[in-house]
Amino acid sequence: MKKHNFSSGPAILPESVFAEAAQAVKELPGEGLSILEISHRSKAFTEILEEACRLPKELLGLDDQYEVLYLTGGASSQFYMVPMNILGAEECAGYIDTGAWSVKAIKEAKLFGSVEIVASSKVDGFTCIPKDYKVPEDLKYLHITSNNTIYGTQFHEWPGTESPLVGDMSSDIFSRPTDLSRFGLIYAGAQKNLGPAGTTLVIVRKDMLGKVERPIPTMLDYRTHVKKNSTFNTPPVFPIYVAMLNLRWIKAQGGLEEMARRNQRKAALVYEAIDTFDIYSGVAAIADRSLMNATFFLNDHSLDQEFLSRCTAANISTIKGHRSVGGFRASMYNAMPYESVEVLVDVMDKFGREYAGKA
Repeated sequence: MKKHNFSSGPAILPESVFAEAAQAVKELPGEGLSILEISHRSKAFTEILEEACRLPKELLGLDDQYEVLYLTGGASSQFYMVPMNILGAEECAGYIDTGAWSVKAIKEAKLFGSVEIVASSKVDGFTCIPKDYKVPEDLKYLHITSNNTIYGTQFHEWPGTESPLVGDMSSDIFSRPTDLSRFGLIYAGAQKNLGPAGTTLVIVRKDMLGKVERPIPTMLDYRTHVKKNSTFNTPPVFPIYVAMLNLRWIKAQGGLEEMARRNQRKAALVYEAIDTFDIYSGVAAIADRSLMNATFFLNDHSLDQEFLSRCTAANISTIKGHRSVGGFRASMYNAMPYESVEVLVDVMDKFGREYAGKA
């Protein structure tokens, strides 16, 4: 029996996507070859890549001002590629610091220009999204991490600024409809809501490029990949194929509106259990709770191993929190079935009643 996988990533994908991808590993329909061995310049892959580039813009409501790229190196490579490509040496970029991934992005950006930390929730242990801050008017861009998997926080409104927004949306892209017209660039590692690890989605507005004077290595220049349609070198064919299948699945299910409905329903079930029993405490501030990653503690840490054992007995996998935070974390990306969340909440309910008043 397959486990109920609450991993923060690599994350699960829909069963139909697994089935199609598995078949394509043996033989891509109509090609007589595995998806793993077809040429990246073949007609078959060209059509796959074109669809994989068209569907993100269609689902996100973006027009032809934007280019879609499939790169490598994970979201971590974008921490330096973004400022290298769009932040001049004498210019200033703003960053909102909401935890580990923001910290890493800030470190890399400082190599290429001036960085201002516009707001930070560090003093609150990164358990909330900063509020009531003023954004400077002269920023080249304002960078946010839309969802933090470690602490379970999520932006539910975009910051107010006239500067272009840049978003690391690795863990919540395609999870909800949202207005992205103020974003100059979006990037996301595939392994949460898009596909398997191995490719990174970058969506960049054309007018963001070609504005810096520094020389940029060919492979690190977005314009290289725009010009060659992500095939300057051999791209990660299989991850792109699986991402395309998953994007098809999202569209067939009803698009981002339906993903949001399902994700809200799943998250509400877990947060209700956290709030009902005094044995649990949520990590994130209620107003900033993530729909993707519900994080919580047992107030009596001596019960942690027993709770984990109950989860294991229920065939629940990877429910432990990030090592830097501890506790527990239920990651519920688009493909997570509601029934799996019910299994977890059943364990939480029974455990909460059994240990009521012992926190």
